[in-house]
Amino acid sequence: MIDPKLKVLQMVARYGTVTAAAEAMHYTPSAVSYRLRQLAEELGVELLAQSGRGVTLTAAARIVLRHTEALNAQAERAYAELASATEEPTGLFTLCGFSTAATHLLPPAAAALRERYPRVRIRVMEAEPAPCFDLLLSGDADLALVTNTADTPSTGDERFDQQPLLDDPLDLVVPGEHRLTRSSKVTLADAAEEPWIVGNAGSTYHQLVMTACMTAGFTPNIAHYADEWDTGTALVAHGFGIILVPRLARINDWAVVRIPLHGEPAPARRVVAATRMGHRDHPVVASALEAISSTATTLQASRQRAEDGT
Repeated sequence: MIDPKLKVLQMVARYGTVTAAAEAMHYTPSAVSYRLRQLAEELGVELLAQSGRGVTLTAAARIVLRHTEALNAQAERAYAELASATEEPTGLFTLCGFSTAATHLLPPAAAALRERYPRVRIRVMEAEPAPCFDLLLSGDADLALVTNTADTPSTGDERFDQQPLLDDPLDLVVPGEHRLTRSSKVTLADAAEEPWIVGNAGSTYHQLVMTACMTAGFTPNIAHYADEWDTGTALVAHGFGIILVPRLARINDWAVVRIPLHGEPAPARRVVAATRMGHRDHPVVASALEAISSTATTLQASRQRAEDGT
C-alpha cells in the first residue's frame, strides 16, 4: 500500500549506511542505492549526503520521513481493519522477544494463536531488545516483547506503539550461607560491597544490573561475567559472587538462596509489548496481547504465592 522505496529510506535512516540497511532488508546494496535514486528523482530532491563511510539525511529526506511515519501508521490501521473484516486471517505472524520472554511468555501465546487461527502460520524468534525493534521496522516481526535500554528507541518514537506489559522484579541470588540470608528485609544497597557477576559489556543484562545498582547508589565491584542465568548461578553456588535475576527467570537447583529485594523503588525491569504504530488493532496482534497478558498475570500470581509461602 505504501511505496516500498519509502521503507528503504526509513531503513537507511535507521542504520546509517546503505550496506547495513540492505543487510537488514535482505537486499543487495546496489538494489537499495537504486531505489533511493528512483525516489530522489520522483520527488525532485536530494535525499542523502555522503559523510565519511556513512550517509546523512538531507533536510528534504527528514521531511519525507516524517510524513512516511504517518503514512505507515495509517496503512497499518487499514491492514488491521481489513483483517478484522476477514472471516479467517491467513499468512505469517511473527512474535519476537528477549530470552526470558521467549521462554515463558511467547510459547503459550503462540500456542493460543495457533489454535485460534489455524490458517495463520505462527513463528517465534528470540532476539535482544534492540534487534526486536529492527525486526518490527523491517516487517520481519509483528509483535515484540522487549525491555527498554539505552540502545532501544524511546517510548515516544512515533514509529512504534509501546505499551507496558508487566514489571518483573529483580531478585538477589546469593550462596546458601550468605550473611544476607539472615536479614528480614534486604535492599540492593545492602549488597554494595559484594563481588558481582554481571553480563558481558554491551548486553541487555549488563545494562540492567548496572542501572539497578547505580539507582541504588553504588557501582558494582564486577568479579565475573556471565550472560546465562545457569552460568551465573553456578558461580554463585561456588562462592564467586552474587547476581541479580529477574523474577520471571528460572534457575537450576543449585545451593543458592533467591532473595526478594525491598526498597523504594525496588529494582525491576519493565517488560514492554511493542508493535508498529497502527498495528495494535490487528485481530491477531490483539489476540496475542491478550494471551501474553493472561500468561503474565498467571506467572506473577504464582511467583507471589511462592514468595508468600502460600
